[in-house]
Amino acid sequence: VQLQASGGGLVQAGGSLRLSCVRSGRTFSRHAVGWFRQAPGKDREFVSALNWSGVRDYATSVEGRFTISRDDVKNTVSLQMTSLKPEDTAVYYCATRLWRSSPNPGDYDSWGQGTLVTVSS
Repeated sequence: VQLQASGGGLVQAGGSLRLSCVRSGRTFSRHAVGWFRQAPGKDREFVSALNWSGVRDYATSVEGRFTISRDDVKNTVSLQMTSLKPEDTAVYYCATRLWRSSPNPGDYDSWGQGTLVTVSS
C-alpha cells in the first residue's frame, strides 16, 4: 500500500494551501488518516486526523485554520490550510492506521513520502 502526499509549496503568511493524500489501489475505508509535520531539527508532530467514521481531530496550533476531509470518490484525504504562519513551515506527511486516529506518529503503519510547505513572512 502506497500513500502519496502532494500540494505543498511556497506561500506567504496568511495564505492558503491544500494538501492531498491518495492511497494507491485501495480506499481509506476502515482506516484513520493522520497528517503530521516535521520542521528542521524538530520531532514529527501531530497536525490533524480523521478516523474511519469521520471524526476529526486537530492540534491546538492549527485548530480553526486547518480542515481535514475525505473524498471517497477520489480516494483522497485533504488538508485545507488557511491563515498560514511561518511556524507552519515543515514537511507534511500523511499516514494511515486501522480504525481509530491517534496523535502519536508511532501508532501509524503506512506513511507517504512527505510534501514541503514553506510559509514566508
